[in-house]
Amino acid sequence: MSLRERFEITSGFRMWSRGLIGVGVLSLIIGFFVYGTGDDAHQAKFWGVLLHNSIYFLMVTNAVMFFFAATTLAMAGFQISFKRVTEAIAACVPVIGTITFIILLIIVFGHKSMIYEWLDKTKVAKDAALSGKRGFLNPGFFMTWTIAAIGLWSLIGLKMRQISRKSDDHPMSLEEGKKFVFKNTVWAALFIVWYALTVAAVIPWLWMMSFAAHWYSTLYSWYIFASTFVAGVALISIFVVYMKNKGYLEYTNREHLHDLGKFQFAFSIFWTYLWFAQFMLIWYANISEETIYFKARAEGAYSGIFFLNLVINFLAPILIYMSTPSKRNYTIVTFMSVALLFGHWLDFYQIVFGSILPDHVTMNLFDFGIAAGFVGIIIFQTGRVMSKYPLLAKNNPFFKESIIHYT
Repeated sequence: MSLRERFEITSGFRMWSRGLIGVGVLSLIIGFFVYGTGDDAHQAKFWGVLLHNSIYFLMVTNAVMFFFAATTLAMAGFQISFKRVTEAIAACVPVIGTITFIILLIIVFGHKSMIYEWLDKTKVAKDAALSGKRGFLNPGFFMTWTIAAIGLWSLIGLKMRQISRKSDDHPMSLEEGKKFVFKNTVWAALFIVWYALTVAAVIPWLWMMSFAAHWYSTLYSWYIFASTFVAGVALISIFVVYMKNKGYLEYTNREHLHDLGKFQFAFSIFWTYLWFAQFMLIWYANISEETIYFKARAEGAYSGIFFLNLVINFLAPILIYMSTPSKRNYTIVTFMSVALLFGHWLDFYQIVFGSILPDHVTMNLFDFGIAAGFVGIIIFQTGRVMSKYPLLAKNNPFFKESIIHYT
């Protein structure tokens, strides 16, 4: 069998990635003059679109890094055959993380209180609820956690990818294999712990829940995790199918695709459980400072998008992915993966704009143009990393297990 061990970036791949990045840059320039220099409502639109897309795509690519770490920690051999695809997508975290950091830096130290009301010191002084949260809703605390989160996500991810590529050097002895597995496990555990402290706790509170600083939910961070993890696995699936269609990943087959489909199916149900639990518990309590979050979403301007989320992100995957053959079909998995990526992008849209512009639905070409730019960055960076290193982790101790994997 002749194996294609290096990804070759084609002219079409390069054209699409650069073209989408170009659309994003053009949208940013036009959006700045249309929205960025206007009144508070226009500026809320401009910075809201940038936050919506940067946070979403950062969290999705970081969820891919979580998948990489979690499967490493679990010693899950099935994913070794397409591991280099996962690693390449995870390499987008430092790039998109830098963009997100810059956007947040400008918003926080530019005192954009139309985005985060707690940046308005006068308002905070007069509001008991905001005043009581000054201990963590302040620029210093916010940016310290932002720097620490993005920095450690990037550094630990880089370290794990470097360790993984050491298996390319030469076949490993038994002792070398044990040391290799142990080192991978330690760094994966470190990433999981930091991921739990950030994505499953602090970061969604700071970056997103504080859009509506009077409202809170104990399920919020888990909800964000579930949403981005489904989208992350969908992103892996899209690249795996693309690579298979181009003749790469010879040892990846329908058995591996089936498992990726099962992850999407299972975590779509988990996302729906959190969606319903958060909505039902707050509705049942009927506490004014809690139910205000859902008024604009369930009854107001965003009700269409709010319930469309349930159709795309729950009904579609549970009905389509319920049967085994559908999770082994390349066309169906691709269709559902694209739908779930878009569905959770819509979910983040109503999360962001339902708080900063609760009376307006303003989705237009600017939203899609900026999203296209981030998609282009992911395609470009993933392709660049895949072209630099071997696609097959042949000397990985679990490589044989991945080849003979049967689900």
